[in-house]
Amino acid sequence: MSISAAIYGLSGPKLTTVEKAFFRDADPWGFILFARNIDGPKQLTRLTGSLRDALGRDVPILIDQEGGRVARLKPPTWRKAPPAQLFGDLFEREPEAAIAAVRLNHRLLAHELRGVGVDVDCAPVLDLRIPGADDIIGDRSFGETPDIVALLGQAAMDGLMAGGVAPVIKHIPGHGRADADSHLALPRVTEEHGLLSETDFAAFRKLNTAVMAMTAHIVYADIDPENPATTSPDVVGNVIRGEIGFDGFLMTDDLSMKALSGTFRQRGEASIRAGCDVLLHCNGDRDEMRQVAEAAPRLDGKALERAHLAETAREAIEDFDPETGESELNELLELARR
Repeated sequence: MSISAAIYGLSGPKLTTVEKAFFRDADPWGFILFARNIDGPKQLTRLTGSLRDALGRDVPILIDQEGGRVARLKPPTWRKAPPAQLFGDLFEREPEAAIAAVRLNHRLLAHELRGVGVDVDCAPVLDLRIPGADDIIGDRSFGETPDIVALLGQAAMDGLMAGGVAPVIKHIPGHGRADADSHLALPRVTEEHGLLSETDFAAFRKLNTAVMAMTAHIVYADIDPENPATTSPDVVGNVIRGEIGFDGFLMTDDLSMKALSGTFRQRGEASIRAGCDVLLHCNGDRDEMRQVAEAAPRLDGKALERAHLAETAREAIEDFDPETGESELNELLELARR
């Protein structure tokens, strides 16, 4: 089997005939879902099943289900999970309670996701919350210091993996200091490399054994003044793989974001050349996806080994009573609200 180093989105709540033919031919490593793909639990379960049937294997299916304002599964059908900042605030007063609450919350997220066939969550966010930066991170961050972010990030990963959902840490090597939303423009971080290593990069370094990570579309001017991290051999090779020591499966952030320039084939080729393992394209536009498919190599060598390790993180599911878990979580969150 020759799997392509790509992850694709799709256009709507049902896999179309044209999409099915394209995906069979492209054979991507995985798929990613958004609100446009979700009508309800039964529909979503059918959709995830149809994606796996189309490729004839247990293909990973990703989603961004952080809680707070980044949640594709929404109330009233699904639980309203809190933003990361709430847990960080609790940590300042009750550290052990905060760690337990994060693990429980993410164990519940895993239960909810696996219930509809989703087995990779693009969470937790390990970016620091930096005063004065663009609000694209904001309350999605656990806190302003690497130690707190790493402790709560580890608890989040533990909770997800206990429920058979593989986590994706993001946005490596650090998005919190960005001066713009990379969905809309290319952010530039001008602080010195030494400061970034002590702050923004530190939480990722502490959790460098994570199975997957997503890059930041950000220029770190003191490291590579021209290229965002996703397409920078200096950032990927020297910082992410070297200084941070991350050796897991490295995916790009969405190639269709406005922080990047060039054709979609050029974006994909530059990302692979920089050292990313897999290309992420989210919006379901087939013309763009065809260009990404032209850039995406077949997974082999070290990238294939990393992909296999990421897939194994979906396998071990601990016994869990979601009603008891939610009750315990609510008790812990009461401490945060007092």
